[in-house]
Amino acid sequence: MSKQDLKDVIKDRYGKIARGEVTFCCPSCGPTVTDQSLAVGYTPEDLQLVPELAILGVGCGNPTALADLKAGETVLDLGSGAGIDVFLAAQKVGEQGLVIGVDMTEDMVAKGSLLAQQHGFRNVEFRLGYIEQLPVDSGTVDV
Repeated sequence: MSKQDLKDVIKDRYGKIARGEVTFCCPSCGPTVTDQSLAVGYTPEDLQLVPELAILGVGCGNPTALADLKAGETVLDLGSGAGIDVFLAAQKVGEQGLVIGVDMTEDMVAKGSLLAQQHGFRNVEFRLGYIEQLPVDSGTVDV
């Protein structure tokens, strides 16, 4: 399988997850997306702070619990999905900060952008792109 074929398979799967057609592929973490999120380090309090539809159970940890985010910082989330970490980080950096979520899946970027708009997160942006070619100017990100 070529790199592009692999990316296409991943994009297809994550697109289906974003659209609610399938759930995440790791049922060993728990039967629900909440259980899966708790299993990888989110707290019930974290999950109350983000739009419910951003909780997809596709993450592999809670980076916002580890990062010492400060007000006013610009944060970049790679593989942001629908934005669970983007929304948590946005609350830590405040209105003067910015959180940029980058994902290669159009449906995830669209879902995150819609959730940000619906829930009043004005300090977040979701951008379509690949980690190998980030849609972010060099030297503009703190974390």
